[in-house]
Amino acid sequence: MIFLVPAGILAIIGYLIKYKHVTWLISGYNTASQAKKEKYDLDKLCPLMGNFILMLASIVTIMAILILVFPTDSDAITIGGFALLAIFSLIGLIYLNTGKRILK
Repeated sequence: MIFLVPAGILAIIGYLIKYKHVTWLISGYNTASQAKKEKYDLDKLCPLMGNFILMLASIVTIMAILILVFPTDSDAITIGGFALLAIFSLIGLIYLNTGKRILK
């Protein structure tokens, strides 16, 4: 049940970035100089980052639901969920930072 709060926060942040282009929520972009910011294509950056954060919110939501359904296995679900979050975060960050996908 406790995982629903961070899942909701992540979902709201993902929505704001993807659909409202609230770029100050993107760490690194919000503190970059204007010259560096001009290198990025916001029409590519915002949907990719928004989808990434919404996927993290989905994983946390699934963890919360599984813990509610299988309360005796909550430790295993939590460990597996956090491992999945770590793996997905690593893959997502590598994907976003390679291949010049978000550059103009």
